Amino acid sequence: MALLDDLRADLTTAMKARDQVRVSALRLTLAAVTAAETAGDTRGSLDDAAVIGVIRSEVKRRHEAADIYAGAGRAEQADHERAEAEILSAYLPAQLDDDALAAIVAEEVAAAGAAGDPRAKGRVIGAVRTRVGDSADGGRIAAAVTAQLDG
Repeated sequence: MALLDDLRADLTTAMKARDQVRVSALRLTLAAVTAAETAGDTRGSLDDAAVIGVIRSEVKRRHEAADIYAGAGRAEQADHERAEAEILSAYLPAQLDDDALAAIVAEEVAAAGAAGDPRAKGRVIGAVRTRVGDSADGGRIAAAVTAQLDG
């Protein structure tokens, strides 16, 4: 619950500082957490891992919205969405750099004996995801595995 408490405390601080971008980002994220807590058959508070999942989803949503706004010629709204995504990204665990991810993928490909076998993609992605946890996005993992298996 520490991450959720941090979000709430940071919201209070941002409100006192009148930081509208931070207030907006944190309010929407806390609303998404509440929606996730009340969704489905079981209701209850989320652990830190689940809150990180919600934050990751909100960051992705902000990036997608920024791309849509930029494509529609609405640069100000796109910048606002990017600023919110940057604020929320600070709450996520540090990401592996591309070289470290590629090294882990290479080790898992070798361990699975899947070199040059594109059919083993799902198995290797699962092994890499288990190994790296939240320190690499699923899209980056899939791209790195595809590059290794096709190359």
